[in-house]
Amino acid sequence: MKVSVSRRDFLRQSFVFSAVAGLGLGSLPSLAAPRKADAEGLHWLMIGDWGYEKPEGQEAVAAAMRTYVQSHSLKPDALLMLGDNWYGELPGGVNSTRWKTHFEELYPREVFDCPAYAVLGNHDYQRMPESKVDSELAYAKKGGTRWTMPSRWYSFEFPTTKPLVTVIALDSNMPHPIGAQAAGVNFTLTQEERAEQLRWLKAELEKPRTTPYLVVMAHHPIYSNGPHGDHQMLIADWEPLLREHKAHLYLAGHDHDMQHLEFEGHPTSFVLSGGGGADLYTLKIDEARRGPYAAKAYGFSHLQIDPDKLTLLHMDQSGKVIHGFTKTPEGAVKILS
Repeated sequence: MKVSVSRRDFLRQSFVFSAVAGLGLGSLPSLAAPRKADAEGLHWLMIGDWGYEKPEGQEAVAAAMRTYVQSHSLKPDALLMLGDNWYGELPGGVNSTRWKTHFEELYPREVFDCPAYAVLGNHDYQRMPESKVDSELAYAKKGGTRWTMPSRWYSFEFPTTKPLVTVIALDSNMPHPIGAQAAGVNFTLTQEERAEQLRWLKAELEKPRTTPYLVVMAHHPIYSNGPHGDHQMLIADWEPLLREHKAHLYLAGHDHDMQHLEFEGHPTSFVLSGGGGADLYTLKIDEARRGPYAAKAYGFSHLQIDPDKLTLLHMDQSGKVIHGFTKTPEGAVKILS
């Protein structure tokens, strides 16, 4: 991909989407506060890499999320928890006090009265010494919690009546050359589990879909400008399926930053929202080389789902919008400036 000298040139050179080609940024929609959703629209907020042992970053982002929702009079329909939900120990497992202090209270029901759909990250697989994965699955079965994780991989349509979006939530904890740890510390899926999930994913994608949007979420990014880089196993297993079935979004965390990557001719927008609280990472690839957006920043993301388009906004830890784009059911992308 040719390195551009300006953001406008980069967008023109990199994308072939009909809505963007030939347009300068000045003719695209303005980047501003979220508009009110249509009567059938939805508001989802997402964070990744949030359950850090030193909670200052998480607490700041969570406070910004609460302020953002309240100041815009939003009623979130869902939270997406993009993995690395618990760094370090989770003493007491399913009965740990961390569930109360750093999930139920930081994202309180009075502000986020909605399900919190979660996927597993690599730190969730650390045994310290008990299985945090087992604890997270068990917590989802407790009464009175919004924590939603029926299994390590699952799918759902939302809302239940006249659904707008099909979501496939995956377990991306597979072998990767960066981040491999000694046996007994970081665990990944076995080859049998990898094959089982892939068979399941193919079967899910082959089901007739009536919703206008298809979203896939997991912890590890397929492509990333951060230090973990691109994930070759996910490129081999999942990327062709996203392309074949024209997934609109692939949502991930893992690299502690905020990203949005588009690739010429690819139907899927790759979104990384990993600024939920863990120490930030320095990017390895600048957005001028591969973008349109990548930033070392704490923050969260707001996905607005309307019948005519998706709107994805990245926010920093103060709740300020730092990047945004829209995408139609047909796949046309517009960068918000």
